[in-house]
Amino acid sequence: MFLSVFDIFKVGVGPSSSHTVGPMVAAAHFLESLRDGSQKVPGAGKLARLGCSLHGSLSFTGKGHATDRAVMLGLAGFIPATFEANQAEVTEAAIKSTHKISPPGLGELVFNFEKDIVFDYGPPLDGHPNGMILSAYDTAENLYLRETYFSVGGGFILTAEKMGASDGSPEEPAGVPFPFRNAGEMLKMANKSGKSIAEMKLANELVHSDAQSFSDRLSHIWHVMDICITRGLLTDGILPGGLKVKRRAKAIHEALINERGANMYAPHSINDWISVYAIAVNEENAAGGQVVTAPTNGAAGVLPASIRYYLDHVPGASRSKVNDFLLTAAAIGGMIKNNASISGAEVGCQGEIGSAAAMAAAGFCAVMGGTPEQVENAAEIALEHHLGMTCDPVSGLVQAPCIERNGLGAIKAISAASLALRGDGQHLISLDACVETMRQTGLDMNTKYKETSLGGLAVNVIEC
Repeated sequence: MFLSVFDIFKVGVGPSSSHTVGPMVAAAHFLESLRDGSQKVPGAGKLARLGCSLHGSLSFTGKGHATDRAVMLGLAGFIPATFEANQAEVTEAAIKSTHKISPPGLGELVFNFEKDIVFDYGPPLDGHPNGMILSAYDTAENLYLRETYFSVGGGFILTAEKMGASDGSPEEPAGVPFPFRNAGEMLKMANKSGKSIAEMKLANELVHSDAQSFSDRLSHIWHVMDICITRGLLTDGILPGGLKVKRRAKAIHEALINERGANMYAPHSINDWISVYAIAVNEENAAGGQVVTAPTNGAAGVLPASIRYYLDHVPGASRSKVNDFLLTAAAIGGMIKNNASISGAEVGCQGEIGSAAAMAAAGFCAVMGGTPEQVENAAEIALEHHLGMTCDPVSGLVQAPCIERNGLGAIKAISAASLALRGDGQHLISLDACVETMRQTGLDMNTKYKETSLGGLAVNVIEC
């Protein structure tokens, strides 16, 4: 399946792409079906009430990920790309006090936040660990419309029908000049065409968009990422959710600036600069701020931190290369999603931080002058050394270990790219083999370690 750069990088809202963005998008899709009316249950009366049940990981960690709030606001007409926090707070308060909701074009309906969103802690729905069922009822409480959705990572959703229609194998991208489905095909096409990975990805994108509007949209993606870093570096306080996690990015950043000004700069401090950019993003994400999926919210800091490191710390860095960074990264991210998964609930955090590190390593290697072979090697190194990483968020919140994990993921990404640039691109383990290993590891991984908060740190950390 052809995945655009704008499928991989989507402007959204924290704290989770699969547990916040995806459910909100699913709710918007359900509203469209209600307005269309073609799938209405025959004989149903006037639309009167909405409800939702959450299953699998969406249930187990839904409270910590604000899934119930995302569904409610999605049913009220909010979408991630244009989410406005102040208006959302006003709408949320009104719904909770009146037990009424007013989806655009559907009038006022009954919706009790406490009763009409059900957390089902039984077995997950068949198809994917992140399942949800949205339902509508008429005035006599007869079913009006029902749809099952799966939030498959990175803000992507599939209906049960579409999930069942897929056999799980990657489809050949249709109608594009470079229809690579995996890294092996990508390298063959690069060698034959003489083009870089970014140039091939751009050629594919321009089948669906004109050059100027595409460039403007991609520049906007980096602008949102960059603003998110800056906002995180300027904000302190306590993150919401009850763990009382203190924001650290602002204090670390100020200390680094002071050390540099006092000429007390130690070489290893560069790791702190890389980390603080990533931590800034993920503290914003944990606070419910605006972030860009890269490829998920939980891993949203790795790639922006790598770009900011490139621009602010690498001699000769050029802002004009940021689009190449993003194009290269998106090519890698799309292959990982199509051939394995970017969902923590499906394969653990190797699919989130691991994928983000592979994407960032590839992008960084590319803008540093790496060949396609070196870029593929960089992505493989970064992903290989995240294999087996579990997803075990404490209290179901995207805070511990998630925030620091982004900092270390960014450091690994840059280290992987540096190693690849020291070689000639020839290496033992291919990116394709590494992606397939991640997929198999995810299948073998115990459900306790796949975003359910039923194992690992989630049960061994005493919550204060």
